[in-house]
Order: sequence, then structure tokens, then C-alpha cells
Amino acid sequence: MKADLLLTGFEEVVTMADGPIPRTGPAMSELGRIDRGAIAIAQGKVLWVGPAARARASVTLRHGGATRHFPGGVALPGLVDAHTHLVFAGSREREVEQKVRGVSYLEIARSGGGLFQTVRATRTASPASLYEQALDRLRRMVRWGTTSLEVKSGYGLNWKTEQRLLNVIRRLGRIGGPTIVPTFLGGHAYPPEYADRHEEYLRELITTQLPEVARRRLARYCDVFCEKGFFSASESRRLLRTAQGLGMGVKIHADEFTECGGARLAAELRADSADHLLEAGVEGRKALARAGVPAVLLPVTPFASLSARRPPGREMVDEGVAVALGTDLSPNSWVEAMPLVLAHAVYGARLTPQEALTAATVNSAHAIGLPDRGRLVPGLPADIVVMDVPSAEQVAYRLGHGPPAAVYLSGQEPGF
Repeated sequence: MKADLLLTGFEEVVTMADGPIPRTGPAMSELGRIDRGAIAIAQGKVLWVGPAARARASVTLRHGGATRHFPGGVALPGLVDAHTHLVFAGSREREVEQKVRGVSYLEIARSGGGLFQTVRATRTASPASLYEQALDRLRRMVRWGTTSLEVKSGYGLNWKTEQRLLNVIRRLGRIGGPTIVPTFLGGHAYPPEYADRHEEYLRELITTQLPEVARRRLARYCDVFCEKGFFSASESRRLLRTAQGLGMGVKIHADEFTECGGARLAAELRADSADHLLEAGVEGRKALARAGVPAVLLPVTPFASLSARRPPGREMVDEGVAVALGTDLSPNSWVEAMPLVLAHAVYGARLTPQEALTAATVNSAHAIGLPDRGRLVPGLPADIVVMDVPSAEQVAYRLGHGPPAAVYLSGQEPGF
């Protein structure tokens, strides 16, 4: 076999090669680990992966090929961020004092702050400004090891701005950087101008905006914020069933602040994922497990919101739910580093370090419809993260560790 690039010197290579997709229960601890491994890459894909001692007998370099040596490090599949709000304008650092003083997310939103402040800033931002701000964040995410991610609209709350956001997301997906999966979140909240006309806005989403998104293929998924003070379970059902009828996948912001039936609705609709789930109870979790709906947990979000609650990661795994992870990158939870999310998944959500790695790779890839990502298997894209740590467990164990030693997107170091 002839390779363009050979990566060697690793203490461990985590392949996630074996087992079901997505992983549940004990299978979430199976990393497909190769001690003192090496990886060969050809034409942007994994060509061979195995013990370094067998590399010379298995692989030769093409003319002009290269070898890179990472002594004592760990190679992982590229990290997959299953929930982001990457494209927005402005910031909300002044709300931190309100949170410290006990003002809730819902109270801040009702006073015109929170996501409504971001909506106002985003509506007035130009496409060029939105693109440049998002590109800057995206570059930092890749430096921290994110090689694939989902990106939601939702800070427009009118068709003009939602189109703008979806077009920016599409443009970002064409720059030769990480793989981006677009999601339409017109149901993020009821716009202030529809404060007393909720049914009218819901009908607009169902009859005008969603069909146009589907016709123009602007998004793979439709999402909705199913929460008290936002969209009820019955309203969310109407929206998501319409999306399914148009051939789109569906996701749900579910049970973040109150248990309002979001997890059970996700199970009923066989949603592609249910996200947040901070307040999801036993019945909701069991429903997700029975339906095979992945739970995308966002463990930095309650930390950033100063919540006393922790994500029910341990409970989800023990009850047979496929757990995935995301940053929830947004003005409310401005985190761009997936390794930090893994640490919070362990110390907050009570996943083991092995389960956190599975959740951030193969399971997150499944949750956003990327079956060829999150694993290091011959024939799949060579999205690889090299961490300067001696064991895979240390990725989540070490709080505040520096960025990866190297990141590869389809076998190339990022050049965007």
C-alpha cells in the first residue's frame, strides 16, 4: 500500500473501529485502542492503521510522501460537535452579573435580553460581518480539534435573516475546512413582533419558511426550542412533523429548564436527536432509549448558566441511551474547545473518560448524520486529532490542557 503521509510515534491510537453505531451502554467504553500505533493516509482517507512495528511491512510512501512523528502522543478520530449556534452577532457578557445574582435564562429573555438581544444584533449585521465573525470562531474550533460540526440558524426569527444565516452556514461549508451540517432553527423562540400572535408565526414557519428551506436544501435538519415560555410540545410536534413530511430530519431542544415533554416527543417522532435534556426525567430517558434517539448533552451550558443541575449523562448511559456531545457554542455558552466539553462531560455529567471520547466522536457523528466520521477506519476520511498526552483517558481528565499537537482534515493540516 502506498501512502501520502505516515503518522507514527503514538503511545496510543483510538480507532472507534469496532462495535455498533451509535454506541450504548458498555459499548461506549470500547475505544478500539492500538498501543504504539501508526496511521497511513492516502488521498485524504485512512489507508492503514495498526501497530507501528508493522508499518514498514504494510505501507510504503509515494514519491514526495512524508512521515510525521509524534512521540508519546495519542491519535484520535476528529472530534465532532453535535450542537452549535456558530453564526451570530454581538456578545452578552453583561448578563453574567445577572446570572451571578440569580436571574434565570427565562427571566433575562422575558426582559428583552438573552437570545432576543442576540437576535437584534444579528438582524442588523451584514452577511460579510456574520461570515467573518463565524469564520474566526470556526478556526479556533478546529485548532481545538473539531473536524465536523452541526450549525444552527435561529438568531434571525424572520425569514430575511434566517435565509442570511443559512447562506452564511452554506458558505462556511464550502471553504475546505471542517464538515458542516446545517440545521434550521426558525423555532428558536417567538419573535417580539409576534408576542401576541404565536399561532400566526407558527403557521408562517409551517407554510412558508420550512417549505422554502426544504426546496432550496438550505438545511438537513429542523430544530425547535421545546420549552416553557418558548414552543410547547404540541406546537413543536406540528412544526417537526411538517419538516419530516418535507423530507428533513428533526432535532429538539428538549427539557432544558423544565420537563415539558420534549424527550418523550423526540422518542415519539423518532427524532435524529434530543438535545440539552437537563431536566429530562426517568420516563423521558427510557423513551429515548426504547426509540433509539441519541441524547446530545451540552455539559458546559449549565456551568455557563450557573445552574445547580448537572446533565444526566450517567443516567442516560446506564439506561441505554446513546449519548453524544456538543459545545452549544452561542453567546450564552461561548465555548469553542471540545476538549473542555469532554472534561465537563466527565466531571459534570459523570461520564467516564472513555464514554466521553465515544460521545464526542462516533456517537456525535451519528447524531448529525455523518456515518463516515468519528472513526479511524481504512476508507473513511482521515479526520485526525493528535493530543500531546500519554493516554486517551487524559484528554478528558486534564482540565485546561493546551490545544492538540496537530489536526488533520481529510489528511491535510487546516489551511483555511
